[in-house]
Amino acid sequence: MKYKRLTKEQFEALHQEFANFLASQSIDKNEWVTIKQNQPEVAEQELDVFSDLIWEGVLNGANYLEHFSKSFIFLFHCQEKMIKTIVLKDLSGEADFLTREGLQWLSDNMFTDSVEIKTGIKDYGIDRNDAIFDLIKQGAILSDGQLYLQINGIIQASN
Repeated sequence: MKYKRLTKEQFEALHQEFANFLASQSIDKNEWVTIKQNQPEVAEQELDVFSDLIWEGVLNGANYLEHFSKSFIFLFHCQEKMIKTIVLKDLSGEADFLTREGLQWLSDNMFTDSVEIKTGIKDYGIDRNDAIFDLIKQGAILSDGQLYLQINGIIQASN
């Protein structure tokens, strides 16, 4: 398995897709029940293969990630060959970026000495999807990129 097995809830949400996946291998519902009962290791392999296919599709389509902590916000723009990063850090110890109030504090203090803004660019070094999956394992979540684009626009305008 390349990534991580989907959770029970994720499999339930993707029930139809999983049924189509099994059908593409000529496995109908009755045969799947038989495989689960008589060949659990084969069933486990099918679950793993399906999970990897889903993850691969998600990671291929990932363009932006965000990772929030109490005093840091990491914003990632996942491009084809490299990843661009914006890191926002509360230097005052006053904010909690995990709360609405902390995000309002950031908005009010963005261009003060209380907020450090760093940007960076890094080649993936490894497979793009592996790098993105590593960030997700560390707590990053998929994003529509609005916050990254907004902050990047502010940074560009101030230069």
